[in-house]
Amino acid sequence: MHDFPWHTKRVAVVGLGLMGGSLAMALKPHVDTLYAVDIDPRTRALARERGIAHVVSGNPEEVLPHADIIILATPVQSIVEMVHALPHWVRHPVQVLDVGSTKQAVCQALAQLPPRFDPIGGHPIAGKEVSGLTHADPGLFRGAPFVFTPLPRTTARARRMAESLAHLLGARPVWLEDPAAHDRYLAYTSHVAYLLSLAMTLATPDEASPFIGPGFRSVARLAGSSPRMMRDILATNQAAVLEALDHVLAEMEHLRALLAEATPDAWEAVFREGQARWRALGQE
Repeated sequence: MHDFPWHTKRVAVVGLGLMGGSLAMALKPHVDTLYAVDIDPRTRALARERGIAHVVSGNPEEVLPHADIIILATPVQSIVEMVHALPHWVRHPVQVLDVGSTKQAVCQALAQLPPRFDPIGGHPIAGKEVSGLTHADPGLFRGAPFVFTPLPRTTARARRMAESLAHLLGARPVWLEDPAAHDRYLAYTSHVAYLLSLAMTLATPDEASPFIGPGFRSVARLAGSSPRMMRDILATNQAAVLEALDHVLAEMEHLRALLAEATPDAWEAVFREGQARWRALGQE
């Protein structure tokens, strides 16, 4: 899977935030031409200053017709809009990969592309609590899972491209045929985690600020995520997030009732159960 001819490919990355910027930085040394597209003039200026791509543009219609591979790295709802616009911009055969954080809405849009497009869904499970090209890092994906959600129409060639991309980035490819399953899993491992972080941050009084330590920072850091990005994620995964949130709130109610009973031995038993689950989930 390492023999994909990246050195012959013209690749366009649309969206130069943390994810797209990091992808562009990692890909540029390996491809024939790297095009980067972003609507924000300040981001484009920074991209040119840092040499992020061979060509930086604010107009997808200008550069996408030259690409062999298009990687969509904008917020999720913008990805869906971009997919709908692609047939008007691109008239030649091209591979399309998105890296959005939810997959059902995007894969439904990808499935509607004309036959000249060879689409595949993707989601590198990597990131930071800060956003934007300023924080982009070509090593962002190293050791991270890169989930791919192929469509029934996805070709073996697109699969090979995706697998090779993961290896090129130092990521671990994970194949998941069901986009809905991806969104259910991420509701627990990412989206509700954000809501819990947000709730704790909003609940903490200002006067507690001098007493913040690593425990608070570990839990609260996700509250610093991009509001636009999180809006799109939750809007495109609302049902799964509500279901996961119900389960988490039920656990919180159970813990609250337990703490109200003032029986420390019972508390410790639950704490041990949680520690065992933490280990079982591979967090040790």
